Amino acid sequence: MHQLVGGHRRPGRGSARLNIIEPANNAVLAEVDTASVADVDDAVGAANRAADELERLSFFERADLLHAAADAINTRVGPLAEQLARESGKPLAAEAVDELDESAEIFRLAAEEIRRLETHVLPSVDPNKRVFTHRKPNGVYALITPWNFPMNIPAELLAAALAAGNPAIIKPSENAPLSALALAEAVSEAGFPPGAVSVLMGRGDIGQVLAAHPGVHGIGFVGSQGTAAAIVAAAGMKRTIIEASGNGPQIVFDDANLDAAAEAAVFGAHFVSGQCCVATERLLVHDSVHDRLVDQVQDRAAAVTLGDPLDDTTLMGPLNNETVAARMDAHVADALTRGARLVRGGRRAPDHPTDLYYELTVIDEVTTDMDVFRHETFGPVIPVTRFSSDDEAFRLANDSDLGLQASVFTSSLARAYRAVDELRSGTVLVNEGTAFWEQHPPFGGASRTGTGWGRIGGKYTILDMTDLSTAIIDTR
Repeated sequence: MHQLVGGHRRPGRGSARLNIIEPANNAVLAEVDTASVADVDDAVGAANRAADELERLSFFERADLLHAAADAINTRVGPLAEQLARESGKPLAAEAVDELDESAEIFRLAAEEIRRLETHVLPSVDPNKRVFTHRKPNGVYALITPWNFPMNIPAELLAAALAAGNPAIIKPSENAPLSALALAEAVSEAGFPPGAVSVLMGRGDIGQVLAAHPGVHGIGFVGSQGTAAAIVAAAGMKRTIIEASGNGPQIVFDDANLDAAAEAAVFGAHFVSGQCCVATERLLVHDSVHDRLVDQVQDRAAAVTLGDPLDDTTLMGPLNNETVAARMDAHVADALTRGARLVRGGRRAPDHPTDLYYELTVIDEVTTDMDVFRHETFGPVIPVTRFSSDDEAFRLANDSDLGLQASVFTSSLARAYRAVDELRSGTVLVNEGTAFWEQHPPFGGASRTGTGWGRIGGKYTILDMTDLSTAIIDTR
C-alpha cells in the first residue's frame, strides 16, 4: 500500500516496508511502503503549493468541501469500519462504526464553525479610523496521530486545518495507518486542491523529520508525553496543538449515585480496551462507600464481553500491541508486589487467538507509590484508592502531572463547584465518567500539568490554527 502525496498514491521511497498486523489474530492485514526524507520534502512542497489556492477559497466554499468530505466518509462506513476494527482491535459494532460516523460529523461541525467564525470591530481613539480583526491560515500543518482512534483523531485535526485554510500532512501511527489514509482519500475526492492533504507512513523518525521541516508551520500531535517532548523539541518555534497522555481520576464521594459511578468507571476501563487518554486510570473512593462501590464495579466488569472485534456481542477487543500489554503486566505486578489486592482479572486472557486479549482488571487498595497510580497504564484496569475527606480526595486527584480530564460523582452542588475550582485538569466532569467527551467543547490538558498546548474541539481548534490579524483603516 502506497503513500498519498499531493493528491496521488505513489510508492514510498523508504528502505523498509511495514506489515500491519491484526491484534485479534496476528494476521497480516496489509503491507505498506514507508516514506523517506525525499517523500517528506515532496509532501511539504505539494502542501505549500496548495496553500495559496486553499486560502483563496471563501469560508463558505471550504464549508461546502468539508461537507462533501463528510459525505464521502458516510458512503464508506461499512468497509472502513471493518478495516478500522481489524487494524486497531476495537469492537466493530460497539465502537468502530461509531468512530466512522463521528469522523464524518467532525467535518460537518468544522464546516458550520467556519461559516460563522466571528472576529471583532474595535473602537479607535481617532474617529476617522476603523479597526477590525480577521483570521488568516497559519500555513502547512504536520498532523502526527496515534493508533487508538485511527480515524477520529486525524479527522479532528484535519477538518479544523482545512476549515482554517491550512494544508496538512498526516503521519499516522505505524500500528494503524490505514484509516488515516482512507480519510485523506475521502478529502481528496471531495475536491480540495491537490496537495491540501498528504499521508506519509512510517515509524517515528518520519514524524520527527516532518516536525522539524522548515516548510511546515504548525504541528498537531496526539500521543504519549515522551513522544510529545521529542516532537516539540524538533518543532522549535512552530505553532503547536499537543495532547499528550492522561491519568484521569474519577472521584466518588459519600453522597454519590453509586450505580452511575460504577457504570462510568467500568465503561472508562473497557472502552477501546482502556487504551484511551481519558480512561478510568484512577478510581478514588470515599471510605464509607468503598466496599459497596467495589462490589458493583466487580459485577459490572464481569459482564463485559472480551472477544473477537468482528463479533457483534463483543464489548472489549484485544490490546493493540505488545508494548501496551507488557505495560499492563508490569503495572499489575508492581501493584500486587506493593500490597494491592487483586479483585478480578490481572492477566492475559487464556483461550484466545493471541496473547493481546487482557482481562478487565480491578485492583483495590492502591497507594500513591504504585506505578498504576503514578503513570498512565493505557489498558483495561481500574485501580481503586480510598480517601476519607474532601481535602484528601482533591490532593490525590492532583497528585499527577497528566491533568487531562477528571470526574467527580456527588449530589452536592457546592462540592461540584469546589472540584471545578481545585482540580488541575483541562476538563472536569460532574456525575459523568472521565471517558465522556463531545466534539465541540475545547479539549486538552491543564497548562500546569505538561499534557499539552492548544485545544481540540470545534471552533477552538480552528482558532488555534489561524493567525489573528488586525486591520486599521484611515477613512479620510
